[in-house]
Amino acid sequence: MNRAWLALIDDQKEVREALGEMLRVFGYSVDLYSSATEFLAKPGARRAGCIVSDVRMPGIDGISFLRMLSENSLTAPVILISGHADVPMAVEALKAGAFDFIEKPVDDVRLVASINRALAKNSEQLDQARVTSELALRFERLTPREAEVFDLVTRGLTNFGVADRLGISVRTVESYRAQIMEKMQADGLATLVRQSIRLGRMPA
Repeated sequence: MNRAWLALIDDQKEVREALGEMLRVFGYSVDLYSSATEFLAKPGARRAGCIVSDVRMPGIDGISFLRMLSENSLTAPVILISGHADVPMAVEALKAGAFDFIEKPVDDVRLVASINRALAKNSEQLDQARVTSELALRFERLTPREAEVFDLVTRGLTNFGVADRLGISVRTVESYRAQIMEKMQADGLATLVRQSIRLGRMPA
């Protein structure tokens, strides 16, 4: 069973409870909230892997809620639902960062499919962030000189070019490269280049 944690926000109690029950039947763990304000007030709400929210709610509406999540660096994907949907509203929601926009009455199959896609994308992004974080930790273990050599090598300079640029011997450059390869857990130049791009030290 899928035990992904969802947050469901809707000011209409009947809709909120019905959708919550349906999603639990599909195997999700679901927290229910009557408003965006209630969600934002609970620190535990941040554990949600995906957020399903109504658009038209008293206080903070769905579009404003999306923007607030972005400002607070909460990256969980948000699926907006609305019983008063129109094209301009859908466009505004997607521009604001909504993962999907679904009209009420909500089609169960479409909502579950959208949630699964959102969770898969979120998981992929978290994995990528984890890889980047691990690379950054490896890079921090390089000495200042090794970092210099790393940057020059990944930008295309040969050992001779690096030696000439830094005023050191080719043999010393080779020694630095071997240390860099070991610390960065790289199996070749191509891997170092990809790591440099991921770390933002050179353009993709």
